[in-house]
Amino acid sequence: MGKVAAARKLAAAAAFGGGGLSVLGGSIYGLLRAEAVLARRTIGNADGVPPDATGWYGRRRSGDPVMVALIGDSSAAGYGVETVLETPGAQLASGLAEAAERRVYLKSVAFVGAQSRDLDKQIDLVLPMQPQVAVILIGANDVTHTVRPSESVRLLDRAVRRLRDFDCEVVVGTCPDLGTVEPIAPPLRQVARAYSRRLAAAQTIAVVEAGGRTVSLGSVLGPEFAAAPALLFGPDRFHPSAAGYSHLASVLLPSVLAALGVITAEDVRPEAFRGEAVLPVSLAAVEAAARPGTEVDGTRIAGAERGDRGRWALLRRRRRHPKPTAEEPEQHESPDAAAVEDPVES
Repeated sequence: MGKVAAARKLAAAAAFGGGGLSVLGGSIYGLLRAEAVLARRTIGNADGVPPDATGWYGRRRSGDPVMVALIGDSSAAGYGVETVLETPGAQLASGLAEAAERRVYLKSVAFVGAQSRDLDKQIDLVLPMQPQVAVILIGANDVTHTVRPSESVRLLDRAVRRLRDFDCEVVVGTCPDLGTVEPIAPPLRQVARAYSRRLAAAQTIAVVEAGGRTVSLGSVLGPEFAAAPALLFGPDRFHPSAAGYSHLASVLLPSVLAALGVITAEDVRPEAFRGEAVLPVSLAAVEAAARPGTEVDGTRIAGAERGDRGRWALLRRRRRHPKPTAEEPEQHESPDAAAVEDPVES
């Protein structure tokens, strides 16, 4: 089965309740399940709670604040770093405040070990603040815990639709390429790479169909991780280091800005020389899964959302922004209270 057909079938299995095992093959799934246990023993269990990035960013900036929800697993929470400045949440919120020239309130509900089944309860925690954009990083723990791919995609689809029902823009960082993780040895490494890339492609199809956009993380957990694993992976050789989280935030930031409409004129139209194009979503999803930092979002052609081969999608490779200076978040009891009282003078 080709990659495009496999991704489309996996997403369809999720939508209609199928098992999805035939996409990978039962024998491959069984091998992954057995060897994942060995890999987890090598990596060990993630202990400790990452610094909480929740709070206000963008000191001395005015205007209506941007409300951001950060949802997902340890890669969103920033497991392994020592200070809040090193978390992806602080890096992302600081960059957003700088680029948008507005205050930003970030609420992080991500936690270590989260799987797609945990998304609903995380969304329950952020909806009261009425987020304008939610950033979701999920999928790696589904792979290492051998959650059925169709179930993982179905739960993500439901989460995105819940957020979109509240007019919240959604940016999903798709499942990273676990074939880059050193403690995962061959043949499991090759299996994990195929498994995680197909899951990422299926996540993209589901998210775009649900009204969100995705950013391929691939081997961002890029080439940069493969070339410098000692720098960009943390001590357990599974989670990113502080430099790795900074790189992760820089990949996500342009798409978060685009979701909020904060983009430059030259970024409005796709540019063919960067490989940007309008494609059926299944084709765009597979191409994105193979190239980190690629954004996929729904679009229209001549007013139509769908063509003969399904939903139209815009594949973008957005320009990176200069690395921002991360801020310590200003703490307040609630975003509503802080919105009335300027955090600079409180």
